[in-house]
Amino acid sequence: MTDRYSVIGRPINHTKSPLIHGLFAEVTRQALEYGAIEGDLDGFEAQVLGFREGGGKGMNITAPFKLRAFELADARSERATLAKASNALKFEHGKVYAENFDGIGLLRDIEHNLQVPLAGRNVLVLGAGGAVRGALLPFLAAGPARLVIANRDQAKAQALAAEVKDERVQVVSYEALAGQRFDLVVNATSASLTGELPPVPVDVFATAQLAYELAYGKGLTPFLALAREAAVARLADGVGMLVEQAAEAFEWWRGVRPETRPVIDRLTVPLQ
Repeated sequence: MTDRYSVIGRPINHTKSPLIHGLFAEVTRQALEYGAIEGDLDGFEAQVLGFREGGGKGMNITAPFKLRAFELADARSERATLAKASNALKFEHGKVYAENFDGIGLLRDIEHNLQVPLAGRNVLVLGAGGAVRGALLPFLAAGPARLVIANRDQAKAQALAAEVKDERVQVVSYEALAGQRFDLVVNATSASLTGELPPVPVDVFATAQLAYELAYGKGLTPFLALAREAAVARLADGVGMLVEQAAEAFEWWRGVRPETRPVIDRLTVPLQ
């Protein structure tokens, strides 16, 4: 019997998830089919429960439904609880289980694929939205010396830091970043989706080993272009994170972890 999975979001025509999970199923010899569902803003919850009642085993959740997926769940992981959002659901024993693999996927891409360990490093994260909420626990578990969050809305970032309760987490304004140095700079703002540059001073790249853009498939974004001008050694976009978080969900559902490197290579768009 073939198990059914799907991704749901709105819009959904751009999703790479069916391709990724199809490749994972092929290399791991798992009998599953994976589709895509255009989410209904007024009927998202009914769609998810309907998919489950129709025999579905799990779902990936993308924008704008991650918060609603979290609320729909009967049981939630610690990562999902901090993020207050879920990017993966599993249906077992009559319950809906919620997870958030965005942060752990990002961390694995940085540490495993790009070979930049966070232990003892100074890390700067731009933004304080859902992606950052999902990344905080995995990042802190990796042992950075300092994790600085810069966001236009400092109150939002301060509230997030207060939830984490970790003295290594600091919140600053973009202006206060002038003169500061970091080993890793991660852009988790939505600026690159509209071709804009977050108001980050070029100083932050002076000693950076890696500049990481969460947006993927957009080539050299303004953020990455600034990092290149500052002679940052390595630049990366979020395609590795996309594939790694998918692998985490696949393992959660199926009990086997697929090899990710071939899929990352297949989806990578050159940074030009």
